[in-house]
Amino acid sequence: MSKNYGLGRGLSSLIPPKKINEPDKNFNYFGNVSSSNNLSEPEKNEKNNIQEVDIIKIVPNPHQPRTNFDKEKLEDLAASIKEHGIIQPIIASFKDGQFEIIAGERRFEAAKLAGLKSAPVIVREVTEQQKLELAIIENIQRHDLNLIEEAQSYLKLAQEFDLSQEEIATKVGKSRSAVANKIRLLKLPVEIQKALMEGKINEGHAKAILALENPEKQRALFDLILSSGMNVRQTEEKTKEISVRTHKRIINVDPEVKEIEDRLSGFLGTKVKVSKSKEGGRIMIDYYSKEELNGLLQKMSGS
Repeated sequence: MSKNYGLGRGLSSLIPPKKINEPDKNFNYFGNVSSSNNLSEPEKNEKNNIQEVDIIKIVPNPHQPRTNFDKEKLEDLAASIKEHGIIQPIIASFKDGQFEIIAGERRFEAAKLAGLKSAPVIVREVTEQQKLELAIIENIQRHDLNLIEEAQSYLKLAQEFDLSQEEIATKVGKSRSAVANKIRLLKLPVEIQKALMEGKINEGHAKAILALENPEKQRALFDLILSSGMNVRQTEEKTKEISVRTHKRIINVDPEVKEIEDRLSGFLGTKVKVSKSKEGGRIMIDYYSKEELNGLLQKMSGS
């Protein structure tokens, strides 16, 4: 049985379409490896030459979108590398006497953890934009980026390299709407973004929360999701309920009532609904947490 260098869309052009045999402890996996372990410049004689490079001369990709590596998985990979070596070479560009990683940063980190002094490297000439694109593609293909890291990567392509969402989508093999929806996640309050990164809520929850424009209401709904374990469908229903209630308030506005609501809202620091009847009326005060309720009680009691 044989195994391909399977890097997929974008990355496949960086590595030769060469087949290698299944792992064997006594087999040299590195193919055409340079005999020198102290290279200061990449070999020029072969387009797909795999070089053995001092680990201290390999540096991370400055555009690496991934900020977190799973410690347990990295240790597993390091153990495998100790046993079999690095089967798939690192792809790098040569810059200022160093080999800057394009693809294979996880292998590089595991190689250091395993105590390797050198690693197999294929050198490619790429632009800074391509480094970012290829790092994103590799991580997406391996499902290594969390939602916020992915969103930040797309935003960086848009802002630093002036790419449209359509162009980004084409480069990373996604739909334009998928790219747009990811970037929208960065509009969420920081604590909700953090929960997404940690897997406390999923993208469906986040999209439902984004349907509410008010950050305080977004936070209140987020707290409700965590405290009650609401699924995505329940969250969407709650969002519709809040939106309809807000819409009705906007439509049925009496100028006198609106002035009273604004004064009370300003004093209490929360939304207040006033409804009038013939002789009296009713005041409804919204609060979104136990702490907020305690604060309202203190204000109303004057303590």
